[in-house]
Amino acid sequence: MVVVYAALLGVIQGLTEFLPVSSSAHLILARAFFGWNGEQFGMTFDVACHVGTLLAVVVYFWSDILSMIRAVPRVGTVFGPDPDRSAWMALLLVVGTVPAVIVGLLLKDVEARLRTPLVAATTLALVALAFFAVERFGTKRRRQDSLTLGDVVVIGCAQAAALVPGVSRSGATISAGMALGLRRDEAARFGFLLGIPAILAAAVKEGLPLRHGLPPGEATIFVVGIASSAIVGYLAVRLFIRYLTRHSLSVFAWYRLALAASVVIWWVVR
Repeated sequence: MVVVYAALLGVIQGLTEFLPVSSSAHLILARAFFGWNGEQFGMTFDVACHVGTLLAVVVYFWSDILSMIRAVPRVGTVFGPDPDRSAWMALLLVVGTVPAVIVGLLLKDVEARLRTPLVAATTLALVALAFFAVERFGTKRRRQDSLTLGDVVVIGCAQAAALVPGVSRSGATISAGMALGLRRDEAARFGFLLGIPAILAAAVKEGLPLRHGLPPGEATIFVVGIASSAIVGYLAVRLFIRYLTRHSLSVFAWYRLALAASVVIWWVVR
């Protein structure tokens, strides 16, 4: 049954990493609701599932990533009269990652204390309200290639806020992008690309305690979690970007509000 739990948590991670409903909140709530082992399925397992979604987004954006890697030697020319678009995008991703790195280092001991159902419920509701706001007031006309360094600092700060469970990395970056006038699908594309360095850094940081190996029997749990989150994550990112070309974030806002209300009710009556 432990392997089944690992597979289910991997599926939850794969779906919710890219859908703007917060993967960390769903993993916390799934363990709380079903009473699954907090030590076996703790933060390190969460990061292992994040590795699966990292593989998913790398596969999906492989051509973009390869173009940026090849363009790295030309980053120094991006402020010239004819900048290389891939080099410019690589620079934007580096700049946009800085806020999350700073916040992660400053608040490295705070994040674990925030991983509670009530914190998740609060942030689920607050970000839902942000969805309604950007849908109402965002122009939704700009494309990804119009982003400036100032824009990506704002989006990067939104990603840093996603260190708080329940915020959602994709939800925060999409909201910030739309607040700056980006189209929904363009905001999602940039947010997913921006998440690659952050997920990789988290995987390395949380994986350091495992450098001496896993306890007997736990390797299977991690492999199952990574595999299930990778497969489901790839399908989620592909379908979600397509969905955003024609639909709003409203359904996810209402879902977040309903889930937040359910968590509060469960917390009161449990």
